Amino acid sequence: MTPEAAAPGTAVQRVRAGYLPGIDAQDVAWQVLPFVQGGARLEVEVPVLTPAQMDALARRVREAAARHLQPMAVEQVIAVIDRAIARLLDRSDPARQQAEALLPIVSGYDAEMVRLGLTGFFKTFRAPQLRRFVAEDFSNPLVLDGFQPAPKGGAVRAFGPGLLVHSWAGNVPALALWSFVCGLLVKAGSIGKLPSAEPLFAGWFAQLLAEVHPPLADCFAVVWWKGAGGDDAAALYAQADTVLAYGGNDALDAIRRRLPVTTRFLPHGHKLGFGMVSAAALDALDAPAVARRAAWDVMRYDQQGCYSPHVFYVQRGGAVSPRAFAGYLAGELAQLARRFPRRALDVEESAAVAGWRQALEWRGLSAAGGHGAAADELIGTPGDPWSVAYSDAPQPLAPTALQRSVQVVAVDALDDVPNAIAGHASLLQTAGIAATPEELQHLAALLGAAGVTRIAAIGAMSVPEAGWHHDGRFNLLDLVRMVEIEQSAESAAETFAPYAD
Repeated sequence: MTPEAAAPGTAVQRVRAGYLPGIDAQDVAWQVLPFVQGGARLEVEVPVLTPAQMDALARRVREAAARHLQPMAVEQVIAVIDRAIARLLDRSDPARQQAEALLPIVSGYDAEMVRLGLTGFFKTFRAPQLRRFVAEDFSNPLVLDGFQPAPKGGAVRAFGPGLLVHSWAGNVPALALWSFVCGLLVKAGSIGKLPSAEPLFAGWFAQLLAEVHPPLADCFAVVWWKGAGGDDAAALYAQADTVLAYGGNDALDAIRRRLPVTTRFLPHGHKLGFGMVSAAALDALDAPAVARRAAWDVMRYDQQGCYSPHVFYVQRGGAVSPRAFAGYLAGELAQLARRFPRRALDVEESAAVAGWRQALEWRGLSAAGGHGAAADELIGTPGDPWSVAYSDAPQPLAPTALQRSVQVVAVDALDDVPNAIAGHASLLQTAGIAATPEELQHLAALLGAAGVTRIAAIGAMSVPEAGWHHDGRFNLLDLVRMVEIEQSAESAAETFAPYAD
């Protein structure tokens, strides 16, 4: 719903976003981003800094992190994050109540979907899960605190960037938490750029960390600029040691071209997820349950996550046919639409869904005209807040229109799926599988070779585990530089020791 479409008498609330340690709010220009949902209008003020202010802020964060964050043991950092997350999990805490009240207005997602999504997401960042984050990337996590013995001899230590810049995406509420936490675990001073689509959570989390552990108050900042930014963004990029960015490929390329050649750039672009259902999972008992879990993966945040499925490849030969599975999936999506209504679509999104449906209808009519039977079928009506397309013929992996639109494709063998996803290696990330243990291992090897980096159970595609390797990379190792004391240096030092003979 656009701001202009808000009904007369709509309640208006204004909040200020971002987190700017050491900068007086009166010295900052603020731009208003309006959001309207139902009977509520929220105006979010985001900070617009001058290049000089951005430069000073970057220096302040870098220096504060060197003084306060980097001397902390990683276990102490984990304890601070855990205390902040505990507050976010407490529904009686004002921080959690604010998130539940305002994030549905900003994102447009159903309030109950946001509530459940936040709880599941925040649980990923409790202390036990954070220790898994660290242990997944470092066999000896103490390398983040000091030099540790290296198996080859000598010693090694991991140093995070002095200044880590984040460019966040806003397609999913609170998504900034992933990289924000990763920066803290490697003890980097962090400055994040708010997404205009969800400009609230990152600043809230920064403020919460400062309340939980005041010495960290100047070790991070949360800023904003419009689009690709101007001299303000250039001033920040010039100071960054590492830039971690999320978004579309065009936006990522624009950032890459603005960075000094010596700056480490870690981009995460758009991805295509898909699922595979074996005939072994298609008996009368299992097939409805798999369809229910698949529907949850499609429903969560209306497929806006990089891990969301667009296509399910379903094997023939089970007691339940692929067409019947598509019917089960449609029924489950219809049920979920009543419990978690789809967010209101803007004109462009509505047109995309209509165009996707029309293209499938034309393809089905063409197939019927050429072979006497339609190979494509749309289940449901254009008025439904979901769309399921069924194809009885092989189809390559392709994006849907999102907004709970998904395709079910019948295949004779799941070994045929790597051919359907061929050529999309750069876009692949998550595959959901419902299959036997033997099939899982066999298919995992084929999918890994094709470019897939994460294989999950159907139903868990949109809820990654703690410590997962995002896009097949390391969450923490990619952020650090390893410093080695070679064995030759240790041996040479012995000759100068006071006890040397």
